Formats: sequence, C-alpha cells, structure tokens
Amino acid sequence: MNIQSSKSDRPMTREEAKDALDKLRAWASAANPTEIAELDPAVARLIPGNEVSNYPDLSRDYPEDFTVDPDYKATLPDLQNGPTSLIKGAKKQIQHVGISNFRLPISYRTRDGGDVTLETSVTGTVSLEEDKKGINMSRIMRSFYKHAEKTFSFEVLEHALADYKADLDSFDARIQMRFRYPMKIPSLRSGLEGYQYYDLAMEKVEIGGQPMKIMHLDYVYSSTCPCSLELSEHARQFRGQLATPHSQRSVARISVVTKSIQRLWFEDLIDMARRAVPTETQVMVKREDEQAFAELNAANPIFVEDAARLFCRELQQDERIGDFRVIASHQESLHSHDAVSILTEGDTFVSGSIDPKLFTTLFHVG
Repeated sequence: MNIQSSKSDRPMTREEAKDALDKLRAWASAANPTEIAELDPAVARLIPGNEVSNYPDLSRDYPEDFTVDPDYKATLPDLQNGPTSLIKGAKKQIQHVGISNFRLPISYRTRDGGDVTLETSVTGTVSLEEDKKGINMSRIMRSFYKHAEKTFSFEVLEHALADYKADLDSFDARIQMRFRYPMKIPSLRSGLEGYQYYDLAMEKVEIGGQPMKIMHLDYVYSSTCPCSLELSEHARQFRGQLATPHSQRSVARISVVTKSIQRLWFEDLIDMARRAVPTETQVMVKREDEQAFAELNAANPIFVEDAARLFCRELQQDERIGDFRVIASHQESLHSHDAVSILTEGDTFVSGSIDPKLFTTLFHVG
C-alpha cells in the first residue's frame, strides 16, 4: 500500500508562502482592528502604509523580570550574520572588518620584572570571505576579554587571536593594542627625574597562516637644522651678529617586526631610538638642563633624512628586529610646512601609496 505525505508535511515553497501572504494581506485590509488583534496584532503591519500603526499600543514598561531562554533567543533576528542573498554591493572578500578603540585596563610586564597597568585601546579585525554577509562584532570583544586579566605579551596576544579566529571562522586576523607607556627619565644635569610617556602599540597579525609580531613606537625629539646652525655661526664669526639656529619638536614613528624568540622589550626599542637621536624632549628642566639641551642639540644637528638613516642604522644592528619602517616628521619652526621622510627595510611595510593624513597623525599632545 502506498502512503503519500500530505501537502502540510512538506516545507512550503517560496511561491506558496507568497500566495499565503497575499491572501493574509487581503483579509487584513478588509478586517476590523478587533479581528486583527484577536488573530495576531502583528498582522496589522502587513497592510501597506500601516507598518507601524500599532506602535502606540506596544508596551512601554521595561520588563525587568524578563529572561531570555534558548527558544526565545533562537527567534532573534541576526541580519549581520545572514545568508549570502543579503549581501549588498560586490561579493568580494573584505581584508579587514571588526572593531576599533574598545578600551580596557591591561597589565604589561616591564623590563625590570615589574608590571604596569595601562588604559589600552584595542583594534581587532578578521578577514571576511566573499560568500559571508558579515561577522558578529561582539565576539571579538568576548574572545579578547577571556585573556584581558593576564599580563599581556605577544604570546597572550597569539592565544587571543587564535580564539577569535576560531569563534568567527576566519582565515586571517589581527589585534592591535595602543597605549601610553611611562618611563622615568633623568634630567641632563640637575639630577631631577620625570615621567616620559611613549605612544606604543603591539600588533599580532596572521595572514594566510603566517604569523607576524609588530611593535610601533612614536619617539619625540628636537631637531636642530644643520644649515641654520652653520648660518648662525657665520653671522657670529663674520659680522659679530647674534643669531640662533632653528630647532623644532619632531616625531619619528618606528615600526618593527620582531623575529627572535628573545623578547624585545618596550624599553629596548626606546633605548635604540634614544641612541640613534639623543635629543629627546625633556621632562624636568632647570637652567643647567636647558643649557645642556642647547649643547646637545648643537652637537647633533640633523635634517629629516639624517634622522631616518640614524634610526635605520640602530635598528639594523639588533638581531631581534626583522623588517622595519621609520617615518620622521620635523615640524618646522622656520617654515609653515613640515619636513618628512619614510624609510623601509624588507617587504612588510613597502607601499606605493601614502595615507593622505599619515603625517598629520605624527604629533605630540603632551
């Protein structure tokens, strides 16, 4: 004996659903509000021009005792993680999608064996394949928070990265953590000390299964123009004319790929920058320190090209550093424009294009 399933036992086709929806709309258009409410108040929204007509009738009391159970949660819409049919625009892979500047206190290990807790801005992104609508942004934060109580290092970043790659089913992922790192710096001659704050970032990247660890430092220094120094001395020697060379606050953004299992400390990179260009801006200054700083600048006059090459030479000497990039900006006191340079080593940071606002981000806010 053959037993055939009834129509109601099989899934409804899209055409059948549309036909049923048209019939429901036709009925709702002719029904009175009471009939609609008795069937389901939501039906009123099916009437063209009446999509939110029952908005005033909705409850305005916050249900403090309402709890979400698995069945209710399953009914919640999730357009961001919807099907391919919801994709707008070109169906192309997106290299970076995620969240930027979510902040939390993070503990970091210092070179002397201590810990310091700093407010940290975190950016987390993953790649998105061409056949996926979007990602669950909050999963990046949830994955990161699993590790937020640990003292951070590149190893902890690696675990956090692996977690949200798995949570979001993505091939590529990146985490960048930005913070201001304090170091107590002695004055040049007076014996005073003060805290210098360094803009630093740790970045962990995994592309095509290849991991990479990057450290970024903004180093702030004074640059005395060699040409202006020579011209000032010429005026003194040949005409007895008092003249001063122009100097300016300058910023170098140093980005390095760390390639060794031996740790590169934040303090190590700062020390390299200071050895390369010793005219770092000062924190605590008395008269003898100000005089010393003038002498230090006169002993180290540099053009922006010199600065880039001096940083380069110092970085090349450390076996823990692989590819790197130096971006220098001398924010001229003579001119109404800045003098800038970019120097790269290796393929990581090579780019034929420059971000139009790159150099406007190289400033020191104090």
